[in-house]
Amino acid sequence: MSGEACARCGRPLSRDEIAVTKKLINRGASAWYCVACLAAHFEVSEAAIRERIAYFKETGCTLFTRKTESEP
Repeated sequence: MSGEACARCGRPLSRDEIAVTKKLINRGASAWYCVACLAAHFEVSEAAIRERIAYFKETGCTLFTRKTESEP
């Protein structure tokens, strides 16, 4: 865990949730969101956000943890 919390619901965030917020909203963001809140914001399923995280990891985006370090 990163020690940060979702700006909307307060849930603790993983590094990947912070990274996907930066990719989908703004790389310079200082407020981050959990997968559920991002999905609600973009009106998509949580699975769609998780698929996007997997895609960014596969393409080698350095904002995300490597597969061997990924969090549950």
